[in-house]
Amino acid sequence: MSLPPSTRPSNAITLGPIAWVHPAALRFTYARSGGPGGQNVNKVESKAQLRVAISSIGGLDHAARLRLARMAESHLFGADANDPMSVESLTADIGFSAEEHRSQRANHDECIARLHELVLRASVPPKRRRKTKPTRGSRERRLEAKRIQGDKKDRRRNI
Repeated sequence: MSLPPSTRPSNAITLGPIAWVHPAALRFTYARSGGPGGQNVNKVESKAQLRVAISSIGGLDHAARLRLARMAESHLFGADANDPMSVESLTADIGFSAEEHRSQRANHDECIARLHELVLRASVPPKRRRKTKPTRGSRERRLEAKRIQGDKKDRRRNI
């Protein structure tokens, strides 16, 4: 599948401040939900299942797409879903299913909300860790605490 156009269409679904997906890229299937619910469960296909290709999500840079593939590791489908860190994983699909609600529409919206949350988390780059050294005071306090603890143990032995 090719990358989405750089311009956002007017009917796009917002997945974050900069991310979006075209509604045609979302593939929904519906099935009967499991669990209790009486006759409604046996008659209505209210469980929603969503699949969307990572490459069809617009507004994300390459690093954000790789973070998305890594975060969605348990939700990936496709031939390249086994290695979420590879560039080929960007051709995989992300899948969600929801069956918490009694209505098909509510489960449909729940799937989109889960996708939105995942894309939102992936679009934020992680903070870089800065290497720091312990201050002189903290080193002295640590050594003093060790000395006090050692003295305490020595006093126990000499009794």
